[in-house]
Order: sequence, then structure tokens, then C-alpha cells
Amino acid sequence: MNEISPPPPAALLGWRLLALVYDFFPMFGVWFVVAGGFVAVCGDAVRGGWLGLLEFVALWAVTGLYAVVSWRRGGQTLGMRPWRLRVVAADGGSAAWPALLKRYAVGTASLLLAGAGFWWAWIDRDRLTWHDRTSGTRMLRAPGKAAGGARTRAP
Repeated sequence: MNEISPPPPAALLGWRLLALVYDFFPMFGVWFVVAGGFVAVCGDAVRGGWLGLLEFVALWAVTGLYAVVSWRRGGQTLGMRPWRLRVVAADGGSAAWPALLKRYAVGTASLLLAGAGFWWAWIDRDRLTWHDRTSGTRMLRAPGKAAGGARTRAP
């Protein structure tokens, strides 16, 4: 008898936010390196008009590179691993580069709008965010280990 297992559940908003917070820490170090490069080459670039804007664009781009490459290579960033979260295409396979780039862009817009696209998941029938819907990707949470421990010891 073949049993069809249900699809993994969509990741709840709390798990997504925990992953974002966790991902902040490795990115903070990367941002220091990028900002240090700007300071070494241009001086204090944040005070200078277009150089300050260029620095923020560089910080946004390096963050996007981290996220998109992580999602493409294994479906997870460092912050998603402890919470068993994974980004997949709507059909459950690996998401394509254009979809992941769109996911990052719409996710950024969502954060700039006070997280509105994330909060949308509370009322969405499938618990999807704006960036899930627009990119055709999904964030799923893998089931945890069996209660009582799945490992057995040999006597």
C-alpha cells in the first residue's frame, strides 16, 4: 500500500522572523567589511550624498547575494537552518534564479513598508507572504524529529 505523505507545512511568520534575526549576525560582519572598504577608499561615505547612497546599495546587494545564492544552493540561509526552513519553488523543486531575485526584491519592499508583506501571511489562506506569492516560491518548515528520540541504542 502506497501512502501519500502530506506536503510539509508552510513556515509560520514567527519562524521566518527568527530566521531573519539569526541571519542578521553573519550579515552584520559582512556589512562591516563592505563599509570598511568604502571608508578606506572614500573616507566616511555615509555623509557624502551619492557615495552614501552607493554604500547602501552595495550593502543591499551583498545581502541579496548572500540570500539568493544560499536559497539556490540548498534552499537555506544560515538563519534558516536551525528552524528547519527551506525556500522551494511552488512545485516543491529548486527555485530558479529569476524567482529568487524577485523574492529578494519584493521581500525588501515588504520590509521597507513596515513588514506589511510578512504580516500579510496572517490573513493569507495559504500563509504566504507577498514575496512568496509574487516569486512563485514557498518557505516550508521540515517536520522535527520524532518525540521520544528516533535513535535507538544497541544493547
